[in-house]
This record gives sequence, C-alpha cells and structure tokens, in this order.
Amino acid sequence: MLGDPVGIFRRGERRDGADLPRDGEFAFLSEAEAARLRVLVREAFAERGIEVTVEAGRVTTNPGWHFGLSNLAAVCHNDSRGPRSWRKLVDEHVGRVIRSMAGPEALRALPQEQLLAQLYPRFIPSEPRLLKAFGYGPRSVPGLLEVLALDLPETVDMLTADSLSGLGEITALRDRAVQNLRAVRVDKHRVVRDQDGSHFDVLTGGSYFVASLALLLDEVARRYAKDTPAPHGILVALPHRHQLAFHVVSDGSVAPSLHAMARFAAAGFEQSPGALSPSVFWWHDGGFTQVATQDDVGLHVVLTQEAMDLTARLMGG
Repeated sequence: MLGDPVGIFRRGERRDGADLPRDGEFAFLSEAEAARLRVLVREAFAERGIEVTVEAGRVTTNPGWHFGLSNLAAVCHNDSRGPRSWRKLVDEHVGRVIRSMAGPEALRALPQEQLLAQLYPRFIPSEPRLLKAFGYGPRSVPGLLEVLALDLPETVDMLTADSLSGLGEITALRDRAVQNLRAVRVDKHRVVRDQDGSHFDVLTGGSYFVASLALLLDEVARRYAKDTPAPHGILVALPHRHQLAFHVVSDGSVAPSLHAMARFAAAGFEQSPGALSPSVFWWHDGGFTQVATQDDVGLHVVLTQEAMDLTARLMGG
C-alpha cells in the first residue's frame, strides 16, 4: 500500500482553503486534494489486481476500459466528513465499477418480466462518442441523450442499442420504462423562494432517475405544485441525475424565476455527481426548448429568444 503523498491531510483531515491552487480538471478540488484522490483510485484498482493508468479526468485499464472520474470527484467533494472518508468512497466506487465491467449480465440472467420491471429511462450528456451505442432514444431534452437503464441492487447499467436488440421493440421498451418512472421515490420536495418574487420547486432523491421525471412533467407538477400546469407551460432544470427543478409558468414571476433557476442549475451542474445540464428548459406543447444557460464567463444568464418572448408576453399581460 502506498503512503499518503500529501501530508496536509493528516491535520484533522480538513479541506484545503479556496486560496490554494485549484486542480485543472476538477476546480472544486485543490491540486493536493485531486492528487490524493487519483492515488486512492490507483490503489483501489491495484488492491484488486488491476493495473490502471490514471489521467486527469479518467482511468484506463490494460484491456482498454475507460472510466471517468467526474462523478467520484463530485461525491468526495460533497461528502461532509471530508477527506478522511475518501478512501472508503473510492473503494466502494471502484468495486461497483469492476462489478459492472463485464457488462449487463442481468440481461441474460433475469426473467423477461422482472427485467422489464427494472427498466427506466435515464438522461446522460450527449457526446459524439456515445451516439453509436446510446443514440437510439428520442431527442427529448436538448443536449441530453435519453437511454434505457437497468436498475440493479448495486449498479445502474445503461443499455446499448446492441444489448437491447433481443429484448423487443425500442418504443415498447421505452413506454414500459416511462411507466416504471411513476414509482421512483422522491426523498425531498422543497420550494425555493426569494424576495424578488422568484419561486420554483426542487425534487431530490437517491434514485438515479429523479431527473428522468421530466418525462412526466405535467404529472409531477400536478402532484407537487399547488397549481396545475397552465397553457404557458413549465420551466424545468436538470442539473444532475438526482435532482429536478420546475416552475409552473402562469404570471410575471416567470422572469425572476427563470434567472434564479439558471443560477441554481449552473451551480448544481458544476458540483454534483451525475451532472446533466446547466441549462433551463421550457416545456410546452409536449416538447423541451432551451431558454437559459450559463456562458463561458460563469453564472451570467444567457436567455434565448424564446425566453425573452415568453417573459415579455407574461410581463405585459
């Protein structure tokens, strides 16, 4: 076992201050914290007899498997226990990764009905390298891919187009997955309000499919908001897989709420595991349109023409 390369972590295991140099890949970690995290990752694989190359943002194994470190880095960053918990978090994460390396074995082991009962739609960021394997779903939310995933006791396996070929027709499988969404547990519901009149609802939970509830947005709004969806639609944000924020559009509060949601989405996207999108979308007529996002400078809100038209119409009404 390699020793602790960074002595500062012996002093009460406190986090490094914001004044110390930031890591180039994970800005929410200091250079020292990120270096420790990468050492822990390499050690966790080595303890299981697997030699890996640890790069800034990913791990590569000798057989050519690639695993990103973004989610793990965010999990460690958000753990209130500080760096003393990182070794356990890394060990658990690497264990799950290794158990999933052979692919979705459950596709061959589970009875068909049980498999269908554990099928859910899941959003992932849209990247060119993912399109061949995961580009089979509908283009529902801009910038995201909608894929089918199998919810297993220890892992969530995203299913490729090839692995789905023997299960049935994609549309029917998606319909069943969306139906299963109605049973997804939401652990917390809160309403965020400010003095400027902004307000929006936030749903969070341990499930990987909380953000997927955007596919049932009208039902979600009826369940959690006091007002049923208006003809003007709903603003929605999906910062990461464990969270969904929405605002039922009905009056002039849409303008401050849109700005508040954009800041909320950008912050959640930057610092949470399973990051999805820093944008805010407008759900109307059954479709999603991007209406606000952060720019290269940071949290400055950039409104699209659709957002400006919407707010002008309601503010003048």
